[in-house]
Amino acid sequence: MGFNYNGFGFRMENNLMAGVLLCIMATSKYLETRRRGFDIQAVRYEDLVAHPLEMCRVILEYCHLPKSLAELAVKAFDVESQRNSPIAKSIIGRFKEPEMTPQIKAQLNALLSKHGMPLIGMPGIIEGTLMCG
Repeated sequence: MGFNYNGFGFRMENNLMAGVLLCIMATSKYLETRRRGFDIQAVRYEDLVAHPLEMCRVILEYCHLPKSLAELAVKAFDVESQRNSPIAKSIIGRFKEPEMTPQIKAQLNALLSKHGMPLIGMPGIIEGTLMCG
């Protein structure tokens, strides 16, 4: 990803840290790219799930595409995008969801805080996030 790994020397203290680290890296790269002047926007998964039609309209408008395609875009959500892959819902769904204990949440929030990211339990709205309404 062209990411500078300095400052990421830490111990993986729980099973969720790898995923949080990946999110930190992707979000940091996104913010760096915006600050370099590229016109890119973020989309929150939570907003897309809560308001799929409205968010698809916002995304299509941002991309200068007809908002009339929003209903087709929402229908596409019903298709398993990762089917026939190791991360298909049918495979991932077999794993038990990891427990978020107060200790794990504190560890993850310390890592997020260190890298200037929104904390778990707080609104995950970063610079340039597309919003509906």
